[in-house]
Amino acid sequence: MNSFNPRPKQQAVLDYTGGKMGVSAVPGSGKTWTLSLPAAKLIARGDLADDQEVLIVTLVNSAVQNFSSRVGRFVQERYHLLPNVGYRVRTLHGLAHDIVRERPALTGLSDEFQIVDERAADEMLQDAARTWAKQHPDSADDFLALDLDGRKASWVASSFIKQAKDLQLTPPELRYLVEHHPDPLPLLEMGCDIYTEYQRALAYRGGVDFADLIRLALRTVQLDPDFKARLQHRWPYILEDEAQDSSRLQELILRELAGPAGNWVRVGDPNQAIYETFTTADPRYLLDFMEEEGVDARDLPNSGRSMQSIIDMANELIRWTRAEHPVAALQSALATPYIEPTPPGDPQPNPADDPGAIHLGERGYAPHAEITAVAASLERWLPEHEDQTVAVLVPRNTRGFEVANELKQRGIRYIELLRSTHSTRATAGALGNIVRYLADPTSTKKLVTVYRVWRRDDRASEIDPTDEEAQARVHRLERVTKLLKSCRHVEDFLWPRPDHDWLAATGLDEEAPALYDHLQAFRALVRRWQGATTLPIDQLILTLAQDLFTSAVDLALAHKLALVLHRAAEQHPNWRLPELTRELAVVAKNERKFLGFSEEDSAFDPDAHPGEVVIATMHKAKGLEWDKVYLMAVNDYNFPSALPQDTFIGERWFVRESLNLEAEALAQLAGLHENTDLFFYEEGGATRAVRRDYAAERLRLLYVGITRARKSLVITWNTGRDGHRQPAVPLIALQTWWEERGPEGGSGR
Repeated sequence: MNSFNPRPKQQAVLDYTGGKMGVSAVPGSGKTWTLSLPAAKLIARGDLADDQEVLIVTLVNSAVQNFSSRVGRFVQERYHLLPNVGYRVRTLHGLAHDIVRERPALTGLSDEFQIVDERAADEMLQDAARTWAKQHPDSADDFLALDLDGRKASWVASSFIKQAKDLQLTPPELRYLVEHHPDPLPLLEMGCDIYTEYQRALAYRGGVDFADLIRLALRTVQLDPDFKARLQHRWPYILEDEAQDSSRLQELILRELAGPAGNWVRVGDPNQAIYETFTTADPRYLLDFMEEEGVDARDLPNSGRSMQSIIDMANELIRWTRAEHPVAALQSALATPYIEPTPPGDPQPNPADDPGAIHLGERGYAPHAEITAVAASLERWLPEHEDQTVAVLVPRNTRGFEVANELKQRGIRYIELLRSTHSTRATAGALGNIVRYLADPTSTKKLVTVYRVWRRDDRASEIDPTDEEAQARVHRLERVTKLLKSCRHVEDFLWPRPDHDWLAATGLDEEAPALYDHLQAFRALVRRWQGATTLPIDQLILTLAQDLFTSAVDLALAHKLALVLHRAAEQHPNWRLPELTRELAVVAKNERKFLGFSEEDSAFDPDAHPGEVVIATMHKAKGLEWDKVYLMAVNDYNFPSALPQDTFIGERWFVRESLNLEAEALAQLAGLHENTDLFFYEEGGATRAVRRDYAAERLRLLYVGITRARKSLVITWNTGRDGHRQPAVPLIALQTWWEERGPEGGSGR
């Protein structure tokens, strides 16, 4: 820590003493160090009063711990002061919670208000959307080839509600604007109705969602000048990390806290703004801030992460986008500065250049063949590079699950950084299958599934084919499965009478006594589980877990699942086992994020896993780096360029003229909010605009993927399920550039 030797451009940021500063930092430029050290210097300078702190605002919870420990170590080792004093590190949601919790009555909340989690909020939204769909069966005729049921209405309303809250529009305020507009706006009316019902459900529970928390925090500081003044005194310096992902409300809150002449540093990389599709974030807030009068704009262009050829490729993507992208509106999607290698003598020199370690796939694979090719490449590479790190980065979680299955079949060690890990899905699936049977105890088919869950370690895919004892267990599994399928009446097996005893009738007690004892043990176990159904759902889950699992991770996951089901049962007193089973299925089928007990829930360190393949989405890989990186599925569907022939994930086949209903509804909302009287809506304009925005974000996502690699980069693409997909336009541009480099750049193959 004491040996940290800043580069010249870093030193210019480290010399910060006050005022407003905006910093554009390229990938691998050490922005976490560069933001942590000024915080430590401000603390050590002695200007802070006992009731003052340096406030550091970052994006995700894992970064909170990273910043806290790093600032604390700087303070302790460089300045010999006590750590954890004089600074506070918070996510925006954590900061908003701190503010609202101090003055809840100011926004109409009780002192006991609750924050509704994602699962409960999604459930309330689905209920509101279904209610609306039933009440308006014909309202979608102008838009869809199919009825707009609750499921389809919810994916429109979810973004609509987030945007309405970002604009600080309450349901009554929005209702007034809609009713006083001269033209009919059915999408706005739908969104307003669902928003109203959703907020009513929140109020009934005495809760707020995360979007409410930020909106109410801003209202709190705006309504009470004295309270705002106290917060401004408490946090005289504000350092903002990942500022390219700021939303309108985040910027407004921090502007209020900093004040017109406050001390506010914003650090980010506009080229790594990859969350616009999922949030109300926009990199223009950082870019506009850096151009404001009185803001000291700085660059951090030096990066020691990647070899020169990978740096050149990332820079070429920037250059091509700005100068040659076929859609003029996308030429501003990537910004300078270009990445520069570290200067001579830097403590983090760039890896030695090896152009032959870059491979840009010219061949388009069928989807599964692409996975097979990547897995085969890993099989060849891993034995000779066990001391190096490697990642397979995919555009979407589903593709990652398919890669994980292939690696598992090949016996390749891997770690998942996806929506949920394999262990989470397996644990939820095992418990769900047993609870599903307990809700239908006469089903032979479900009893067979319970047996196979109980003996899941005996499946052929889980054992060594050369182990004779293990092969005997596989044979037993298949034989018992076949036997149980022949049991027509489950009660004759589990609760036999003298004249109806299915197990005795099999003759196994004499023919195969070991197998007979095995089935007796299974019968006793199932009877025990049936007896446990009188327990509350969380206790039932824990009872099952004790009999099913032995590893600490599985038991911990089961405990978390038990808590989730306990909350669901409290919120829905009328739910029984069938309804609660569906909650487990949601986790097992990856339909909702569930954080299990793994490194994905905290700061993940790729260097702690040499020789193991990390499977992650490109979004999840942001902030991480590996020696070798595979970027998969870089075709014109996952990375469209807003050309006429492109298709887009957000556009549904059943919507008239491929309208993006989310985009159209949000455009109506924004237009109505901006100017009620002069608002004019042109159908389809928002769909075209969001295509350009999505294509711009995908360019930045490709840039993020490329800049994750240190020494080796492989980019592949597939032809899609219909076989008609082509390589993404920016990939074609990079292939052309790479071939034109000649011997210096290699052939790219």
